[in-house]
Amino acid sequence: MNDRVPPTAPVPLATLLRHPALGLRQVAGARETDTPVYFVHTSEMEDPVPYLLGGELLLSAGVHCPEAAGAGTYWDRYVARTVQAGAAALGFGIAPVHDTVPRALVEACDRHGLPLVEVPRQTTFTAVASAVWDAIAERRHVELRRVTEAQQSLATAAARPHPVPAVLRQLGQHLGAWTALFGPDGAELAAAGPRPPREARTALGALVARLRSGPSSAAGRATGAAGEELQLAAYGLGGPAGPEDRRLALGVCAPRRDGSDGAIVGVAVVLLSLLTARRVVAAEAERTAALVRLMLGAEPARVAGLLSRSLEQAGAVSGGPERVGAVSEDPERVGVASEGPERVGAVSERPARVGAVSEDPEGGGLWTVVRGRRRGRVRDDGPLATAAFAAGLGTPLVDLDGDALCALVPGEGRIRAQPGWTLGVGAPVPAAELARGDADAVRALRRAVAERVPLVRHGPARTGGVASLVDPDEAGAHGRALLAPLDGAPVLLETLRVWLSLHGGWDRTAVALEVHRNTVRQRIARVEALLEVDLGDADVRMELWFALKWA
Repeated sequence: MNDRVPPTAPVPLATLLRHPALGLRQVAGARETDTPVYFVHTSEMEDPVPYLLGGELLLSAGVHCPEAAGAGTYWDRYVARTVQAGAAALGFGIAPVHDTVPRALVEACDRHGLPLVEVPRQTTFTAVASAVWDAIAERRHVELRRVTEAQQSLATAAARPHPVPAVLRQLGQHLGAWTALFGPDGAELAAAGPRPPREARTALGALVARLRSGPSSAAGRATGAAGEELQLAAYGLGGPAGPEDRRLALGVCAPRRDGSDGAIVGVAVVLLSLLTARRVVAAEAERTAALVRLMLGAEPARVAGLLSRSLEQAGAVSGGPERVGAVSEDPERVGVASEGPERVGAVSERPARVGAVSEDPEGGGLWTVVRGRRRGRVRDDGPLATAAFAAGLGTPLVDLDGDALCALVPGEGRIRAQPGWTLGVGAPVPAAELARGDADAVRALRRAVAERVPLVRHGPARTGGVASLVDPDEAGAHGRALLAPLDGAPVLLETLRVWLSLHGGWDRTAVALEVHRNTVRQRIARVEALLEVDLGDADVRMELWFALKWA
């Protein structure tokens, strides 16, 4: 079709052939049901080429060629010129000149592959044109509605805790396509939708490699597993980039391409460009990981590399990633590991406020430590995954390291379970006691793993109770004396603590400590021998629990 044709919504020729009021019938030419018709044009000129843009249903009653002059050479030349002009189809009117469609015209249309439609005597050309315009208006309305719905769903996906995969999934659903995010090196970072054959993915990767710096796109074709044709497209994300600074790219592999697909992809490109500000996100991820590790007691030398890499990636870029994604406000039931054995595993529904920083006496505010372990086989520990997880927790201070994570949430933040993760949440503590908060979070994570729940929160120590009746100094001295035989055996101490917190459950303790249950039995037997106690006695277990708290 000619480039001068405006981007209107075409009408398939089959739609007109099925129109009950028109009575049209195809008598020759290609039988493709999806032949697009963009316009209707009536002409009785011998050479219609100067008056066509391309994509028209050309209507003619054959006035320019009376029956007596209807030689085969005339119609062959006429059809050839019509095809050259890019017409979609030829509609031939029965009357007033011809009683039937000339045989020579039928043969010429078959030779050149031009669809030939017979317009019956009772159907006017005006009626045909009116039907085309009505159908175009209806399709345009449907496309606008489709684009609007897609824009709303893509924007909603971008506001979820894991926005990049959500946007890719929504885009794939609206296009019926496979969508993928490619890194600067051409590696596939995330994808959604039915996975195409390797050849198609390779071809799409080649298109990504062809993208120029600055806003650019590339298109191509590939063959599907069943031999069908696949439409490929690649789009560069982000703003202008230098020749040495390749960016992320969006790749789309679809079985077809509709007129409104371009507008939908355009919305996705803008959203993904905002979500994947690569240099900013990567630099921020490195800096926050270093900060988390320093605050939890890591030596500066062990995190210096993270800080240097973040400075290199940030370059002249300032600021940090915007928080894209809202934490759900729906209440969620989570396990709460309380300080007393009688409350271990109790379920609480008390919501805490996100970002509400409580002041401790030293003026540094309270912090909540979160420890996590990945569930399942899906793995994405790049800067985009870190940013998405940070948005879900409501804090940028996230250290995502393989299948493990650690995060610091300012204040008594409401921590929500995250898809694909098992989380342990420590009690809010001042900055000077982050080591204790981290230990609480580790224990809560072990509880969550052992009980197979998505999240366990370590509850704060209760005021009052038996512990308040004992002098802290005397309690500490008693606890240390009772546990003295276990000095120098931190593994036995931790095994005893976890075993008591799980009510002596061998299997759950084994899961929490990631050891065989026979190993747990051997360790507990060793503890009994060293302490010279019977852990089958409830009074002994209670006394040891308080000793572990006080020591």
